[in-house]
Amino acid sequence: MSEDIQVVIITGMSGAGKTVATQSFEDLGFFCIDNLPPTLLPKFIDLIEESGDKLNKLALVMDLRGREFFDSLFESIDGLSKNENIKPKILFLDAKDQVLVRRYKETRRTHPLSPTGRPVEGIKLERDMLEQMKGIAQNYIDTTELKPAELREKIISQFSSNKTQSFCVNVLSFGFKYGIPIDADLVFDVRFLPNPYYIEHMRDRTGLEADVADYVFKWTEAKQFLQKLMDLLTFMLPQYKREGKRQLVIAIGCTGGKHRSVALAEQIARNISSDYPTHVSHRDVTKGNIKL
Repeated sequence: MSEDIQVVIITGMSGAGKTVATQSFEDLGFFCIDNLPPTLLPKFIDLIEESGDKLNKLALVMDLRGREFFDSLFESIDGLSKNENIKPKILFLDAKDQVLVRRYKETRRTHPLSPTGRPVEGIKLERDMLEQMKGIAQNYIDTTELKPAELREKIISQFSSNKTQSFCVNVLSFGFKYGIPIDADLVFDVRFLPNPYYIEHMRDRTGLEADVADYVFKWTEAKQFLQKLMDLLTFMLPQYKREGKRQLVIAIGCTGGKHRSVALAEQIARNISSDYPTHVSHRDVTKGNIKL
């Protein structure tokens, strides 16, 4: 094989944050499987190796929900360690008992090892059963005092191979007549700007064309809006990144999503791209009577 397979086994106490951990690994580009029986691990690795280099980062949640299979986990891990193409690591998530009890009460869920009893009984049994696993884990995170965003940051700091690419910005233009994008985090309405649609030779063209964009930006209000918006984004984007957000969608809307919003979205993306990985797209630019 041309590249080693990175395998992270996520385990630990129920309620300690394995769901957040799995989501974090997905954001880092890992292929994730929840509650994989350890007896299936060798066969799964064989399938991955046969696929070539398509999958080389795996995060596998293995915990005591599959209690009858858990004893075979140590044997499976030992087998992985003997494979020169595999780099296995164990991430053990833990938290204090009182915090785990509180989390179970807040979610109204039962403990997997004590479905009809008190959560504290299941927690004690689970802690005893996981003691050996905790001892061999290369990575240990106590989530007692951590918010979900803080846990994501810890996982990224420990497992990301490209930490500078952990936050990206998507700038999207759209037309209000077709509805606001449902995945937008920030929405800005630029329908107050002069509209190239009413210039006959620009009506069937788009803000991707230089003379249409020049028309949009020749107005003082467009220049002022862009400057004020960039000042706002310069302040906000680092705050979103620090909070743990992995992706931000900035939506710029005009009436039809063809002229003003397109020109603004392109310029905003150019301004941001020097500091953050940035993607720009135009949802409605081809709708209606447009000659591209």
